[in-house]
Amino acid sequence: MDPQSELFSASVGVSNTRVATKIEALRAQLNRWAHEYYVQDAPSVPDAEYDRAFQQLQALEGAYPELVTPDSPTQRVIGAVLPGLAAVRHRVPMLSIRTETDTEASGAETFDARVRRELKLPAEAPPVEFVAEPKFDGLAMSLRYENGRLVQAATRGDGEVGEDVTHNVRTIRQIPLVLPPGAPPVLEVRGEVYMRRADFERLNERQRESAGKTFVNPRNAAAGAVRQLDSNITAQRPLSFFAYGLGEVTPAAEGGPDFATHYQLLQQLKDWGFPVSALVEIAQGAPELVAYHQRVGRQRDALPYDIDGVVYKVNNLALQRQLGFVTREPRWAVAHKYPAQEMVTRVEGIDIQVGRTGKLTPVARLAPVFVGGVTVTNATLHNLFEIRKKGVRVGDQVIVRRAGDVIPEVVGVVPAALAPVAQALSGSDALLDAAADQEGAAAGASRAAPRTPYVPNFRMPRQCPVCASAVVREKGEANHRCTGGLFCPAQRKEAILHFAQRRAMDIEGLGEKLVDQLIEGHIIRTLPDLYRLGLAPLAQLDRMADKSAQNLLAALEKSKRTTLARFLFALGVRHVGEATAKELARHFGQLDALMDATPEQLMQVPDVGPIVAQAVHGFFAEPHNREVVEQLRACGVHWVESEPQPAALLPLAGKTVVLTGTLPTLTREQAQELLEAAGAKVAGSVSGKTSYVVAGEQAGSKLERAHKLGVPVLDEDGLRALLRGGEG
Repeated sequence: MDPQSELFSASVGVSNTRVATKIEALRAQLNRWAHEYYVQDAPSVPDAEYDRAFQQLQALEGAYPELVTPDSPTQRVIGAVLPGLAAVRHRVPMLSIRTETDTEASGAETFDARVRRELKLPAEAPPVEFVAEPKFDGLAMSLRYENGRLVQAATRGDGEVGEDVTHNVRTIRQIPLVLPPGAPPVLEVRGEVYMRRADFERLNERQRESAGKTFVNPRNAAAGAVRQLDSNITAQRPLSFFAYGLGEVTPAAEGGPDFATHYQLLQQLKDWGFPVSALVEIAQGAPELVAYHQRVGRQRDALPYDIDGVVYKVNNLALQRQLGFVTREPRWAVAHKYPAQEMVTRVEGIDIQVGRTGKLTPVARLAPVFVGGVTVTNATLHNLFEIRKKGVRVGDQVIVRRAGDVIPEVVGVVPAALAPVAQALSGSDALLDAAADQEGAAAGASRAAPRTPYVPNFRMPRQCPVCASAVVREKGEANHRCTGGLFCPAQRKEAILHFAQRRAMDIEGLGEKLVDQLIEGHIIRTLPDLYRLGLAPLAQLDRMADKSAQNLLAALEKSKRTTLARFLFALGVRHVGEATAKELARHFGQLDALMDATPEQLMQVPDVGPIVAQAVHGFFAEPHNREVVEQLRACGVHWVESEPQPAALLPLAGKTVVLTGTLPTLTREQAQELLEAAGAKVAGSVSGKTSYVVAGEQAGSKLERAHKLGVPVLDEDGLRALLRGGEG
């Protein structure tokens, strides 16, 4: 009997009626949580909270076995078939394995000792050989092949009956649809469908940008993608697969494989074309299990996918059969957990962080909670719409997730569903109360008091908390942004690097490491400070000799002579790229006219719509930005201004030109500038709408496509004639 069961058995005077009430409350709560997790793919509590309640139920049932019922969550695999998906009965049940939540070395040692005890091995017997592998955080899947072809894919479901998701699984490129010659006539491969972290982050970012549903974690995103009625939705969500076992297989006597070990089985799966984790290893006895758990734990954050533990399996298949099963779990395997990556804590406040591009991000200030191996006190809330959608307010208990190097985030508010468990585990009996609090400080945050009856909705500030510039949100966008781009200290580094790049002011030698030193040393605070730099402060910087400092000063002096288009692009106005900057410079000719333009006047520029017009107008309406522009002019930054040139009056207005190959005397950039100055649009690919293709030496597929489509082709002389006369 484990220590928890002994704890409850020692309880004298606790009536069976009271214990039965507590057990029923725990079962009801666990069933609700399991339905959310397995059926709805929308968990309301983190795994650690479920595991805690499950262990408490196991302890109570261990102390009072007469109260155990066949429908208890401890006695079966929980799951259900989603309406609309066909049911599939597994010929070999897909059972879950025992979870060891002791995340220390003793967790592996306990399993090894239990296996040796079940096998009745004496102390002097050699160590048991195990296979150790990662415990993937995804959706269990069974793939059935008949005569070498995938005929059915099914979820675990309740272990006996799952869902037919063949139409969706066929979209997962890692899963072979046809097996190589030599595969058995019947082969069921068991494994895990999962989503890589990078793919998950990109998916959620797209969902946030479109105000769509965001997913709690990669596991639920993968499960939701697989359990779709429309395979087109699944195909749009990048899923991956790892194989780790077998279900039904043609017997060896009938031509099927005859494996002696689980490791041999995994190697054969690789030969048949299934992905198997490179982290799979053979381990001899408890010491090597412990070493594996610690080694993979150190790699956990760097892995491209989520794992919540490792799995140990007795390697010898004959010994697996000898050990057999207990209730819902094999005796020959265990999942050894790592510290939870999702935990519950309390929101103590909501602050604002300003990113280097001006994006305002609300951040939850949290009651400290240990999650993902570190103590977390802050977590991102992404944007105002995410806060409203999740219903987060100060004082709420929330689920916080931290996986890998991803910034901790609040994934949801814990509903009142936690209350029945707390109530069921409370009472005057000190021993039962002790079990409820067995996780100590880690569980403390989840027991925090709820928010006060009324807490106002969070609102984004109207002014940047860093520089007091106006905060705006463009129509159709979810994010709020600071408009003080050239002035705001939070955006200083990004503004300087953008300003210095080759296609902007072209300040050679002003790279990221040097900018970091200049900012951290408080040598520059705004863009004009670049042109006030002297030799002495530069020469004192790390790896900056006198010669390097002189070269940088020379590059800064050279950059003062520029063009209006380059200067506009260098300012970093949102939505204003090189092409738009050129159109603005051509249309207005002079910076003052552009800065004073109304949104309506700006929209007269080709390719400038309401969003770009508002961005430009808002940028120059901010006094801080105008001040920086004037200081740059005062420092000597200048360009040749001209009269406005409406695009419609230019000789190549409305023409689209493609450049390819190497011209005799003009660089690609020079040719592009000449064409754009004449009103042409320079495109990167040839289509039926292309007016001309200018081809030099070593022209490739673009020239071939031009001939195929009948697009006029010019050499450099033809280009110059076109620029002089407006027609080739």
